[in-house]
Amino acid sequence: MIDLGIVLLLVWLHFIADFVFQSDYMAQNKSKSNQVLLLHVLVYSLPFYIIGWEFALLNGAMHFVVDYITSRITSRLWAKKEVHWFFVVVGLDQAIHMTCLFVSYLCLVEPATPFRLISV
Repeated sequence: MIDLGIVLLLVWLHFIADFVFQSDYMAQNKSKSNQVLLLHVLVYSLPFYIIGWEFALLNGAMHFVVDYITSRITSRLWAKKEVHWFFVVVGLDQAIHMTCLFVSYLCLVEPATPFRLISV
């Protein structure tokens, strides 16, 4: 089972990494340029090194794949002024990121722990 303290650490590290550390330039251009997306992912990965380099590297790679897809979808939705679906995809993007963080934590950091996020 994943500890509440770890859940909160991952949520807040993700918030800082994906929003606070992402510049306007990165946010506006990562859907147009893989180099800008890579810069965003490198900056995103830095806070996760406190958990371990493997964790940071794996989550950086997964973040790149997710943002490659979702940033292109959201940029098209925003241009078409489909605001509701824009935010649906932003929410999906965040849900996928959080799932990646929790599952990779359980697999890499606590592999001996039974694979379940909550006990029933």
